[in-house]
Amino acid sequence: MHYRQRSVLFAAPGLAIGAVAVGAAGGLTLSDFERPEMLIASLFVGVIIGMAVAELLSMTRRQAWRIRNRSRWEKYSTGASIVAAPWLATSGPKPPKLLDAADQLRIVMSSDFTIQPLLNKSEARVFKELARIVIRCNPDWHVMAQVSLGEILRSKDAEAYSCINSKRVDLLLVDGNCQPRHAIEYQGGAHYQNAAAARDAVKKEAMRRAGIGYNEVVAGKTTPSELRRLVEKLVDKLDVNQP
Repeated sequence: MHYRQRSVLFAAPGLAIGAVAVGAAGGLTLSDFERPEMLIASLFVGVIIGMAVAELLSMTRRQAWRIRNRSRWEKYSTGASIVAAPWLATSGPKPPKLLDAADQLRIVMSSDFTIQPLLNKSEARVFKELARIVIRCNPDWHVMAQVSLGEILRSKDAEAYSCINSKRVDLLLVDGNCQPRHAIEYQGGAHYQNAAAARDAVKKEAMRRAGIGYNEVVAGKTTPSELRRLVEKLVDKLDVNQP
């Protein structure tokens, strides 16, 4: 709207210029402008000239403003001081790059590694006591620690398998044929922080559907005698008559 007003204002003096131009080209006099077609022609030429003058002055002002604010304009044009506002679309995080074996080897060779204990001290005590009781009940059975569910469970549903693939059980009882039979989760003092209970529910349901037992040993509550009775109930008795 502002541009239109400026164009009309600059067109006013252009009317006179247009009239003079038309008269000079055709040898016309002032009396000729009393004719409607000549008046329309002069108005049209005046509007065109006025708009051209307005655009020229606008470009001149913009150029002068850029010269006066050159340093700030260059900073804005490079985007150095522009901060993405909440209403501006921002690009999301880029997906991690898939590394091939060569890239993985290069990264590993440039990094340092240290030993990470498989079990903490409390878990290790339960593991040793559990292993001792299991061997006494049936030497063919074994206790495994920190077993990945992706290694002992299978599912044709890829989405369901992805839900349990990276989860682990603290302790796993396997029989003489290395078949998973019972999982034992050690619940320490800080075990139920954050979403630990929800993760345990996922593991428990997946193993229930596969036919693997799920049991819990609670720190400070489960006594050695209770652990012994639990193992005696879970482990198959050794058949003394078997050759």
